[in-house]
Amino acid sequence: MIREDFLYYLWKLRKFNFQSLCTTEGLDVKIEKFGDQNTDSGPDFSNAKLKIGDTTWYGNIEMHVFSSDWEKHSHHIDPSYNNVILHVVYEHDQNIKTESGFIIPCLELKHRIDKTDIKNYKLLRFNNNWIPCEKMIGKINEITKTTTIEKAVTERLFRKARQLKDILDKKQNNWTESFYIYLSRYFGMSINADAFEMLAESCPLNLILKESDDILKIEALLFGQAGFLNNDFKDDYPNKLKTEYKHYKAKYNLKSIPVSVWKYSRLRPYNFPAIRIAQLANLIYQNQNLLEKTLQQKTIENLRKIFNSDASRYWSDHFSFDILSSKKKKTIGRSSLDILLINTVIPTIFLYGYLNGSEYHKDLAINLLTEIPSENNSIIKKWHTLGFDIKTAFDSQALLELKSNNCDLQKCLECPIGYEIMKIK
Repeated sequence: MIREDFLYYLWKLRKFNFQSLCTTEGLDVKIEKFGDQNTDSGPDFSNAKLKIGDTTWYGNIEMHVFSSDWEKHSHHIDPSYNNVILHVVYEHDQNIKTESGFIIPCLELKHRIDKTDIKNYKLLRFNNNWIPCEKMIGKINEITKTTTIEKAVTERLFRKARQLKDILDKKQNNWTESFYIYLSRYFGMSINADAFEMLAESCPLNLILKESDDILKIEALLFGQAGFLNNDFKDDYPNKLKTEYKHYKAKYNLKSIPVSVWKYSRLRPYNFPAIRIAQLANLIYQNQNLLEKTLQQKTIENLRKIFNSDASRYWSDHFSFDILSSKKKKTIGRSSLDILLINTVIPTIFLYGYLNGSEYHKDLAINLLTEIPSENNSIIKKWHTLGFDIKTAFDSQALLELKSNNCDLQKCLECPIGYEIMKIK
């Protein structure tokens, strides 16, 4: 069975038989303006202009596989569909009305579609391959592959930056505070991301910067707000933090987050919350205008120097308070550092450029990805076997995005490669 995406594809590319075009009631149809596809809620195409019979109509177009899907989707009780002037369907099985009672003219496409288009669509749509086009991708030229990668990398940057945009909206466009929260989430990785965001919300950056002349003060604020200073300690360092935090707790009327939110299962000791908090504290201490410095950098190496933070000296032989371990400096490793830049810093630069109309920062974000080596995981290895030359994070990020948010969701008709395959005779 086809899906609505196939109808969108046919409509946008005008790929159906226009001869003697008429509604299911026999009225002649002349399409003067096909409309603009709507990716949000509401009718599928807006701003259309049609002549049906002797009447010219301006309004929206809705598409379904079957006419009866109109009622299955509850459009018949939704006033936002009252301005639909044409119902385009693969197969007409029922006359339908809008919520206002208007009988909507229906255009059936079932017998107006080229058999090759249906064949290619079904080849993409109905298979169990790793990606839908796996058996056909060898026929695709390099220009189309390049176009696909360029499109996917931009989509990935937008998607990764969406979380920062949500924070910006909550923080009334305060970039400095929003970046701090967004960055803090990364320090929690996937397991403690929410806990780190809670910590950052409970301990705002503007408060930290008031006490930023000493790393111990920043650590006291962060560890205290994380709920880690409520115990009795034997080591001097946590006791100093506890004394310092007690002062700030009273001074700023602070309330720590529950210590129970922190998770340790499946974590390597080097990623324990205490280590990551200490690294975040040092990053803030060393870079008190972090966002400004980030936006000024032009190379990935300079960004690595900024974000290559290590935990303070106490943590060189500890993973937790009062528990001694073998001595090793707790610095963010090179691969972890690059992941931080890919997932947090570069999307921030891109979003800054997008929201502030700076093509320089948008281009810079994309160029920075070309300075980072490609990731090397099972998905990237599979793309290699399909003939893709993957050298940098620009390539690997694009192909990870393509796999997870296009191929796995079978959005073939939104992809340049899918479009190319649909043209194969």
